Amino acid sequence: MWTELSATISSLAVAFFMFEKYLNYFPYTIRGYVERNFRKVVNFVNPYVEISFPEFTSERLKRSDAFFAIQNYLSTSSTENARRLKADVVKDSQSVVLSMEDYEEVTDVFNGVKVWWASGKIPPQSQSISWFPGSEEKRYYKLTFHKRYREIITKSYVEHVLKKGKEIEVKNRQRMLYTNNPSKDWHGWKATKWGNIVFEHPSTFDTLALDTAKKEEIKKDLIKFSKGKDYYTKIGKAWKRGYLLYGPPGTGKSSMIAAMANLLDYDVYDLELTTIKDNSELRKLLIETKGKSIIVIEDIDCSLDLTGQRKKRKEKDDDEADKEKDPISKKKKEAEEESGSKVTLSGLLNVIDGIWSACGGERIIIFTTNYVDKLDPALIRRGRMDKHIVMSYCCFEAFKVLARNYLDIESHELFGKIEELFVETKMSPADVADNLMPKSDEQDEETCLKRLVEALEASKEEARKKSEEEAVLKTKDGVVTEG
Repeated sequence: MWTELSATISSLAVAFFMFEKYLNYFPYTIRGYVERNFRKVVNFVNPYVEISFPEFTSERLKRSDAFFAIQNYLSTSSTENARRLKADVVKDSQSVVLSMEDYEEVTDVFNGVKVWWASGKIPPQSQSISWFPGSEEKRYYKLTFHKRYREIITKSYVEHVLKKGKEIEVKNRQRMLYTNNPSKDWHGWKATKWGNIVFEHPSTFDTLALDTAKKEEIKKDLIKFSKGKDYYTKIGKAWKRGYLLYGPPGTGKSSMIAAMANLLDYDVYDLELTTIKDNSELRKLLIETKGKSIIVIEDIDCSLDLTGQRKKRKEKDDDEADKEKDPISKKKKEAEEESGSKVTLSGLLNVIDGIWSACGGERIIIFTTNYVDKLDPALIRRGRMDKHIVMSYCCFEAFKVLARNYLDIESHELFGKIEELFVETKMSPADVADNLMPKSDEQDEETCLKRLVEALEASKEEARKKSEEEAVLKTKDGVVTEG
């Protein structure tokens, strides 16, 4: 019986080949009729179903997410079963991901059902050079399974493959740091709205000069957010969270952002508002961002005139003279005049908290500022900026982190003196770190600690003199007022 069946299948295969070869010689009406009936005979004998997943979608120019998800999923099966493999290097050239070579086949088992995956490609019909990827050779994956398992494969297995493939992609991907290109560079061959480089910032929560309890609180908040997809769906909110980082210069706001990205394994989008012409461009940039990312607007108080836009025009006119004296307002005005940006407060609010904020999921939005009182209350209210984090001057707890990072020490006889000075004076973590960093091979930890003590004492003396001068000025003002 098997011999007869094999002979029958072989005959059908030869007939099918000859049919395909000479099909074009038949008239169109006859050709369609013969082809339909011939395929019915073949399908009656063949108990297997095939599903193809092409590299390009029907839009031709867009690559299929499903194709790459399948490629990632099959990387495990390829490593174990395939004889011919392709290697791709990821993760800063430290990890190798293997996938099966073209025209290779591997098997997979799902809930006891065996399936076959094969990779292939269709050569381009024309040998001419084309700038469009849809005109190149078309790769594809073909899934084959027995027709009795059609329901379990189409309803469960394919979904399982795509889900696992996307998880592998996130795990193996090279994290990137993006910055938005000016809109004049958005068009043309290979032009993009976002430029990018590999994200390699080494900052972590272990290296942050911050109070330990505060660091743990922020870490727990971030981890809870990253696992909250179902919760956000349940309460009907977009899966995003806003953080406001504010404090004096040099207090570690940028390092905090990098530590957040490294903790969650997120990409970072550095959004420069002054290069964006209007609200429409701002929305287009948002659509181009991906999930598992942090969108950052640094020094938002200096970017554009987004502060106090809800004031009455008369009040703004009355304050114009005062604003000219304010260096922050002057810097914003110069940035606006230079960029010609027409991004408004309402446009930015729409992006971070309106209907457009739901485009994509698992995103964190961060604003940083040195002058939180300059920002419009509508911009930083709870619900938009969900968590406000004060990045303050260095305390003794933060100093011990820096001493461990820069000098590899946990304690020293000068620590007591340094702790007293931190109570009496203010110094940013950046200045503390600069004093702790050895400037030559001859400088040891004691030299660096003594330099820090001297800097703290000098800062303390400077603060004392400034306080005395202010007291004298207040006294003079009081005398003039009485007179």
